[in-house]
Amino acid sequence: MLAYIIRRCLYAVPVLIGVNIITFMLFFVVNTPDDMARMHLGTKHVTDESVTNWKSEKGYDKPLLFNAEQGGWKMLTDTIFFQKSLRLFIFDFGQSDSGRDISLAIAVPVFVVGMALNITLSLFLVFFRSTWLDPMGVMLCVMLMSISSLFYIIGGQYLISKFLHLTPVSGFGSGWDSFRFLILPVVVSIVGGVGSGTRWYRTLFLEEISRDYVRTAKAKGLSELRVLFGHVLKNALIPILTGAVVIIPLLFMGSLITESFFGIPGLGSYTIDAIQAQDFAIVRAMVFLGAVLYIIGLMLTDISYTMADPRVRLS
Repeated sequence: MLAYIIRRCLYAVPVLIGVNIITFMLFFVVNTPDDMARMHLGTKHVTDESVTNWKSEKGYDKPLLFNAEQGGWKMLTDTIFFQKSLRLFIFDFGQSDSGRDISLAIAVPVFVVGMALNITLSLFLVFFRSTWLDPMGVMLCVMLMSISSLFYIIGGQYLISKFLHLTPVSGFGSGWDSFRFLILPVVVSIVGGVGSGTRWYRTLFLEEISRDYVRTAKAKGLSELRVLFGHVLKNALIPILTGAVVIIPLLFMGSLITESFFGIPGLGSYTIDAIQAQDFAIVRAMVFLGAVLYIIGLMLTDISYTMADPRVRLS
């Protein structure tokens, strides 16, 4: 397994370099550092001295790829590409061109808690599949899927914030105070996705529960709960883990509407704002982090396959 991990890490290096080069070239084909300076300073009454000062302050006063005035390694290291892109490989993201921070405060808890809740509810429906609870649960899931996410946001703000006065309507704080602002958007996001998530996991578990090994386990006298959690859930982990990896890139953009309505400085709204404002620091960090997380997710999924199914071997 160690050899497999090392090999996958080595494969990831040229992929990340290619992502960096493409992002860098696309960004600076559209705008030069002078254009970026004028965009951040304002298009009216911007002097050349102001542009030069901004470029010097933000590190854009160097050549793009090669510094012909320097010799040796400085020909490559004393460039915008090295300072702004290659340093990402040591996770040195530098500072935002607009002075903002980014947050995963909504995406991570929604991802983790939402997946745990969806799996639990789907197992509950499968356990009671022969009763009236299963069709009623499916009907409720379809209803939840059919409702717009805006309804959950506005309804949650009115019910929990305006009527019950349990959380702030919107905004974001610092330190422990931020939890008060995050409770409502996290709950709204989880409720908004519980319908589709529960239905999808329920389908997976129903496919597994009709297989021969489940009938064999029941014939041996195992209880329904033990069959569900000891056999069905374990054998359904591979598609669950695969689906989790697909969701990882959505951690960046999936919370855009929620972040906008609640005023949360999340990755989705910051990425969109950074693209519009030509904030290269945030864009390059988002693209790089997305590629890294996706590669790590694929690697962890492959490793998890061997734990979920002993027949799977890494080679």
